[in-house]
Amino acid sequence: MSKKCELTGKNPLKGHKVSHANNKTKRRFLPNLKKVSFKSEILKRNLKLTVSNAGVRSVDKKGTFDLFLKSAKNKNLSPRLRKIKKSLLAKSA
Repeated sequence: MSKKCELTGKNPLKGHKVSHANNKTKRRFLPNLKKVSFKSEILKRNLKLTVSNAGVRSVDKKGTFDLFLKSAKNKNLSPRLRKIKKSLLAKSA
């Protein structure tokens, strides 16, 4: 499983852990990922996704998962969600 959010495209970042003596060692800043299930009213099914906490909040702000997916940019979405978005737009049109 990759450590990437399926909705927002958030990846791990690289940086340094800095000690009190100012020694720098490499580390990774991982996104806060959770397994969340979303319900799509248009497709009439549940989807289980690996999503960051920021992704969950973005869906809440839009109102429903369907509204979020319609307005989301394709470059941020996972390949699986791009297919789902395509079928969602086809059904709603």
